[in-house]
Amino acid sequence: MKPAPFRYHRARSTEDATRLLAELGADAKVIAGGQSLVAMMNYRLARPAHLVDIGGLRALDHLHRDADGGLHIGALTTHHTVETAPPGVLEPGFGVLRRAMRWIGHLPIRTRGTVGGRLAHAVATAEWCLLAVALGAELVAEGPHGRRRIRAEDFFFGYYTTALDPGELLVEAVFPRPAPHAALTEFAERHGDFAIVAAAIDLDAEDGSVRGGRVALGGVAPATVRVPEAEAVLAGGGTFAECAAAAADASDPPGDANGSPEYRRHLIRTLVRRACEEAMSP
Repeated sequence: MKPAPFRYHRARSTEDATRLLAELGADAKVIAGGQSLVAMMNYRLARPAHLVDIGGLRALDHLHRDADGGLHIGALTTHHTVETAPPGVLEPGFGVLRRAMRWIGHLPIRTRGTVGGRLAHAVATAEWCLLAVALGAELVAEGPHGRRRIRAEDFFFGYYTTALDPGELLVEAVFPRPAPHAALTEFAERHGDFAIVAAAIDLDAEDGSVRGGRVALGGVAPATVRVPEAEAVLAGGGTFAECAAAAADASDPPGDANGSPEYRRHLIRTLVRRACEEAMSP
């Protein structure tokens, strides 16, 4: 199929992009790698009247650590750039990001798809959404009134819906602290498909002892969510199996063609325990 008619606009700077988005309003969509949006347009699931292309904004393509050890990822950084980052950029502390990239589609998709696009598209099981929530990332938006930082768990509202205001552009994801004991795992019917359920874990651990952690799930609600009940088990010294059971019991996943609610709870129990064990593996 072919997309519905649209007008194409090429942004020359972030200021130009935000100006265009503010002028064009809700009928405009941002395009960068296009790995999600173009497919939706071809199936007529999305019919934007205007496309604002930010693919030429090289200032948004970066991956670097700051003086405090935090990690900054520009919105136009591709998944493959993260996957192949030189030693010393992600390690120590952010190896989970490199490992998680294998779950994203296939190599051609990872070489074109962007971190910012995956986050702004806001699919609940998307790997970057889970990583952002589990690792406490902050997402930087630029708009007509300047820049602001939004906590990841406040950014995702639901299916394809985020906290970005009209005229705002997602420009960067900031992971403020290393996560040496973190892992992401998921289950899909075929490699490269969106997951039916996905889990990301960031454990607070020292000398082999777990003192707490963050648990994020995708595929159980319209947006990626944290599970405080499972986190309380970790903080209370419970086992990984007890943490996984608490995550499953606290979730109210939907039932659809991909599986019943009980099937998804079974996946939650399996994936949360698996992610916890992987996070503590050497």
